[in-house]
Amino acid sequence: MLISPELLKKYGAETEDFEPSHIIFNEGDIPKYYYQVLEGRIKLNNYNEDGKELIFAILDKGLSVCELLLFIDKTYPVNAITFEKCTVIKLPKLSFEKMLDENPAVSRDINKFLSERLYYKYIMLENNSSLRPDVRVQGALDYYKSYTGKTEKFSYEIPLTRQQLASLTALRVETVIRTVKKLEKEGALKIVNRKIFV
Repeated sequence: MLISPELLKKYGAETEDFEPSHIIFNEGDIPKYYYQVLEGRIKLNNYNEDGKELIFAILDKGLSVCELLLFIDKTYPVNAITFEKCTVIKLPKLSFEKMLDENPAVSRDINKFLSERLYYKYIMLENNSSLRPDVRVQGALDYYKSYTGKTEKFSYEIPLTRQQLASLTALRVETVIRTVKKLEKEGALKIVNRKIFV
């Protein structure tokens, strides 16, 4: 967990349960809460002018949801939508700020987390600018594994479908399927029961 649920509750956080496909916030909404995933997964997405979904991140248990926007006066540039049944803990923005002021170690942890995410976002941007599908797909897989801290080869199951990988990399799903098979032959990933391990 990025921040312990006990500490969040001490500052007034509440938990909420959501059904699959529930919209936690929409693009253009004003950030009012710190959100952290306790159970389930949430995707951050928006849609281009052709109506095609673009996925920016898939957040698992323990991760926070767009916390960086609590530090600036900007609206959400993405939607946050549950993939499955989710339990989320949320803390009002003012209480979040108070918690950080009174807990410098937590504030440092947030800064470190934001710095790591920014670093990997740069890597993702670089990979997605490549014309080579294998560079894009491998970059997305490495990005998701980076959230886990797992370093051993094939120790992490990618929690994404081929369609979701296509949405993350701006590739067609057929291209992602071919590329995943190619990467498996090259030993860059392993497929077990249609699941990708890196």
